[in-house]
Amino acid sequence: MIQDIAPHQYDITYRQLSPESDDIMLIYRGPGLLCRVAGETVSYPTVEQVAAVFPQVYEKAKFLFRIDDHDYYELRSPEIDPFDGWDYITRNDLRPLSPGWLVFAGITGFQIHDWYSVSKFCGRCGAKLQPAGNERAMTCPQCGRVQYPQICPSVIVGVTDGDKLLLTKYAPNHSPHRRYALVAGYTEIGESFEDTVRREVWEEVGLKVKNIRYYASQPWSFSGALLAGFFCDVDGDKHITLDENELSVAEWFHRADIPDNATISLTGTMMKAFKDGLV
Repeated sequence: MIQDIAPHQYDITYRQLSPESDDIMLIYRGPGLLCRVAGETVSYPTVEQVAAVFPQVYEKAKFLFRIDDHDYYELRSPEIDPFDGWDYITRNDLRPLSPGWLVFAGITGFQIHDWYSVSKFCGRCGAKLQPAGNERAMTCPQCGRVQYPQICPSVIVGVTDGDKLLLTKYAPNHSPHRRYALVAGYTEIGESFEDTVRREVWEEVGLKVKNIRYYASQPWSFSGALLAGFFCDVDGDKHITLDENELSVAEWFHRADIPDNATISLTGTMMKAFKDGLV
């Protein structure tokens, strides 16, 4: 999965640091990330390379995280135009590239950058927020409210019937993704993950489930979610009642017939695990 970058080590510990010339810059502009793509390999500019076109980068860069011995920084302003072969690509364009640990860095930086971009004013009193300084948070000087990065808990659900797995496709007006996937949805206030599994399966395909069992989790910065994967068994009636607002297809697949899906995602990993008889 995208977070599996070993032997590289990701460290999200917040630090108040100034960048060194060989540290890495993740520069975002709208939906794009500044990088260089050679074939299927991605790279990001160093602080020194950015300084050639924006000398103030040493003062303006904001710490993101550390991978191995390199610190990663972002610029919240100003916007940097493409230069010397560095250009902007979208997060979906970044997804199939390599090496995986640099793709993970770029996608994770997107989530942090997006949070800072929308966390400018207090949702309680409207005052302009200020960095907390000692942690990744924004504070309100007027009412004292502290605002932390928001992570949306979600479930990915593999509904099984013996050697069959329920696969779905999103409705065109719900998502642009056209590949087979699993039942999925966000956890609501007051719900456990298990409650979310039961509700989402019932809402999307009209099935009751039992024997809910945890499989794995995944940070998914494409949507700002923390995914929790579960397998469960259909309970009773197997007739599918499709929620056509969210799904265009829902059908049972025998293990041998499950299509391949990219294992960068928890969904793809769960589909492959079932296909290979591992669950």
